Amino acid sequence: MAEAFLLVVAGGRRVALPVAQLEGVAEPGPVTPVPSAEPALRGVGSVRGGTLPIVNLDALLRGRAAGTAPEAMVIVSAGGVRLGLEVDAADIVLRGEPMPAPGDGSLPWARAVIRHEGALVPLLDLGALGARMTDTGRA
Repeated sequence: MAEAFLLVVAGGRRVALPVAQLEGVAEPGPVTPVPSAEPALRGVGSVRGGTLPIVNLDALLRGRAAGTAPEAMVIVSAGGVRLGLEVDAADIVLRGEPMPAPGDGSLPWARAVIRHEGALVPLLDLGALGARMTDTGRA
């Protein structure tokens, strides 16, 4: 069965997010740094009346510290945790059939891939992301 996905760009790379787990897209606001062993966690921010952990998606995917704040933020529900994911752009919504991700470890955050314009786009595993943020006490 076809699912709906939002394509985002983070560090020049396209990633798909399941629409069912999205709460919205917002402009990034001020972020208050917090101590964390997770380099991609930029801190916490106030978004739509609530305080959320703010994670730079490019930094998370590359396993490095977050740089400058991107142009947009996608608010997601990840494993029961609300997160703000900083992205360069939130492109388009598309429908597609998820396919298995490569089993070679090349896409560690992907739960599947979807085809878009002849290319395979990783579908981010938001449940694993939320679990990582809560299990390690980083968010």
